[in-house]
Amino acid sequence: MTAPTPETPVLDLIARMTADSAETSSLDAQTLMLVRIAALVAVDAPTVSYLMNLAVARETGVDAEQVRGVLAAVAPIVGTTRVAAATGRIVQALEVAIEVAVLEAELEEELEEESGP
Repeated sequence: MTAPTPETPVLDLIARMTADSAETSSLDAQTLMLVRIAALVAVDAPTVSYLMNLAVARETGVDAEQVRGVLAAVAPIVGTTRVAAATGRIVQALEVAIEVAVLEAELEEELEEESGP
């Protein structure tokens, strides 16, 4: 984990809380991320929360089918409204991730063109 900076105290706090939670939990990385996604649905989390957590979940090997399974599992508890809202936010998060990837690819292509053969 990076050292705290005066410019990002809230992000630093969240990073520490997340690291502490992962260390304290007895869950494996995939299960931890699936539980976190379920919690995001339950608290009606914003798109940015899904964006960050889905990126980490993907790194641990969580796939789309597992995320769909989580949504189905929590639907009777949190209700269809929350699940529908979560699905919309997940789609928005994926759209942002795709847009960022495209922009990064375009930037990389431009840098390669500028550096020449």
